[in-house]
Amino acid sequence: MKDALCARHLDAAALPLIDIAGLFSAEPADRIAVAERIGAACREVGFFCIANHGVDPALQREVFTQAQAFFAQPETAKRAVDKALSKANRGYEPLRGQVLEAGAPADLKEGFYIGEELAENDPRVQAGRFNHGANQWPAEPTAFRPSMERYRDAMNALATRLMGALALSLQLPEDYFAGFCRDSMSTLRLLHYPPQPANAAPGEKGCGAHTDFGGLTLLLQDENPGLQVWDRHSESWIHAEPVPGTYVINLGDMIARWTNDRYRSTLHRVVNISGRERYSVPFFFSGNPDHLVECLPVCLAPGETPRYPAVTVEEHHREMYRRTYG
Repeated sequence: MKDALCARHLDAAALPLIDIAGLFSAEPADRIAVAERIGAACREVGFFCIANHGVDPALQREVFTQAQAFFAQPETAKRAVDKALSKANRGYEPLRGQVLEAGAPADLKEGFYIGEELAENDPRVQAGRFNHGANQWPAEPTAFRPSMERYRDAMNALATRLMGALALSLQLPEDYFAGFCRDSMSTLRLLHYPPQPANAAPGEKGCGAHTDFGGLTLLLQDENPGLQVWDRHSESWIHAEPVPGTYVINLGDMIARWTNDRYRSTLHRVVNISGRERYSVPFFFSGNPDHLVECLPVCLAPGETPRYPAVTVEEHHREMYRRTYG
């Protein structure tokens, strides 16, 4: 794999752009037509953009406003909700707090993790289940929590709809993944990338090359470019330029396991060469922790065997966190 931080500039169409308005239709044929386009993108790239997704633009703008206000605070205020204080991996992650690319410097980004809100007396919390618990909410800005909770709910609904489309694309019943979607272990993550420094250490970048852990990632980007996707055909990185009004969707490793790699979990990274502060908001839809992920029979050719053993969502995530946080 080419190591240089350069990447090819292509048109926005480098990632398939799919109008998903048909997924909201009462007509099965409309939903199937969109699902077929999504399936083609999953097989070829593992990344695509969606338009007409139904998420309120005002809510999206509010999320960016609150994220920018939080990250602009003094370090002491952010550290008051440091992720290290949480048993459920919630809260603030300081600059260079994660290494996503083995052998590379720590990622040049700071973040904030938000999950499903669970009280201390919830049986799952009392049992010490992985990534289960209460969120840490900053004292300022005061609108931070309600904005993020509304947005998280909107993302859960959109991700569930997209999982229905994935089922249709595999010629499965539309509700095939309903059990996976129920009580999903979802994570909303706010990210702030300072500009790539001119004197960066060798290999230093905003976010190292990686594939995502879970099911679906729904990425909201600001206007500043930085996301780069590995193109297996040219064996080079391509810029995924922000397209106003869209989400970038990519498949995580669990979908690849489920489909025996028919659907791709593709390497990507972030290099903020915009010269400006960059903000993005990925939503990781990871599924029900108890759900078993094993090769779908429709993804096995005659005589073919599964490439991966069966694993629960929770088991898979524990291993992925172990790898990236040591």
